Amino acid sequence: MLTAFARAFRTPDLRKKLLFTLGIIVVYRVGTHIPIPGVDYKNVQTCMDVADSNRGLFSLINMFSGGALLQITIFALGIMPYITASIILQLLTVVIPRLEALKKEGSAGTAKITQYTRYLTVALAVLQGTGLVATARSGALFSGCPVANQIVPDQSIFTTITMVITMTAGTCVVMWLGELITDRGIGNGMSILMFISIAATFPSALWTVKIQGKLADGWIEFGTVIAVGLAMVALVVFVEQAQRRIPVQYAKRMIGRRSYGGTSTYIPLKVNQAGVIPVIFASSLLYIPSLIAQFSKGNSGWKTWVTNNLTKGDHPIYITLYFLLIVFFAFFYVAISFNPEEVADNMKKYGGFIPGIRAGRPTAEYLSYVLNRITWPGSLYLGLIALVPTVALVGFGANQNFPFGGTSILIIVGVGLETVKQIESQLQQRNYEGFLR
Repeated sequence: MLTAFARAFRTPDLRKKLLFTLGIIVVYRVGTHIPIPGVDYKNVQTCMDVADSNRGLFSLINMFSGGALLQITIFALGIMPYITASIILQLLTVVIPRLEALKKEGSAGTAKITQYTRYLTVALAVLQGTGLVATARSGALFSGCPVANQIVPDQSIFTTITMVITMTAGTCVVMWLGELITDRGIGNGMSILMFISIAATFPSALWTVKIQGKLADGWIEFGTVIAVGLAMVALVVFVEQAQRRIPVQYAKRMIGRRSYGGTSTYIPLKVNQAGVIPVIFASSLLYIPSLIAQFSKGNSGWKTWVTNNLTKGDHPIYITLYFLLIVFFAFFYVAISFNPEEVADNMKKYGGFIPGIRAGRPTAEYLSYVLNRITWPGSLYLGLIALVPTVALVGFGANQNFPFGGTSILIIVGVGLETVKQIESQLQQRNYEGFLR
């Protein structure tokens, strides 16, 4: 990986792309520290030091924003509205025939779907910004902080609207920065910004482990976390790269005097076909009851049950539901993202077949059988990786003290692998030596 980056910096056009990407990253990180108007920044810092703010309802969104959410800055919502909008559009593509037709139109249809994603991102940013402002005004954003109700001193309608507009504009700027990286930089812009947001929280989390450690001034706990983190990175890289290759043979066809086909290729089916999306779905779904209970008045029985069982990451009911939801969403996402019948029809149309399997319906059934078999270990792997912070909660006493787990490690490894692959592919295009030296 380091060799690929060193060679890229020696190539002039790739160096420009890398420096442009680094410049956008600097702008993005500066924006995560600029507070929005109407917020008492001194009280926010007081609550950040006092309250257990990284645990519970807002931990996922705060991680994706690089810690900007709990500091209520102009980039507080971060990339989360765009991620949600992209997932919603991807799911609607299977349901709505119009979107499915646009997807099949190629680049023009993809551009139209991207435009719809931008509109939906703005709408979600307005909703999430309004929810964040209401939560900050009520004091529920920081549990256990004595000045939590004084974070937004002026609670007038004008101040509220100004705060929501500022955060929505910040989300639009983040979306624009990500698209700039995609067009003029290296890698997928949104993925790069997500990578930077998560990686920015690592140093403080690791140092907190050292400060709160008791063995050899915390250095033993610090070294243990680093060792476990490296082992997890190796495991995630191994599984993310694992795939089942189904061989495909194309028959020869004579068109005029030329023969086409007769080649052998394969269909790569990844063990973790769904990526990190099942973990995001499961986390978001479990946050909904907690959010409803937090804003409901009174002490009803269901509110007490939700508060006791679904807001604590180490509760057995929460762990069981979380694991089962991840497994379910892994199968659900694979089912809507990979259509065996469509793949079998395309193979039959172009004269392709799997050796030993008849073309058409038997091929679709075989692909479904293989996909179900490899999705089981992939879904169980996702569930176990996502539960690593729970083990850290028991071992180190705080969920945020173990950064190498769950969604963060999956995203960082996945984005890192894809970015390095893109750099290497561009290097091969510029340094291809051919058969003779």
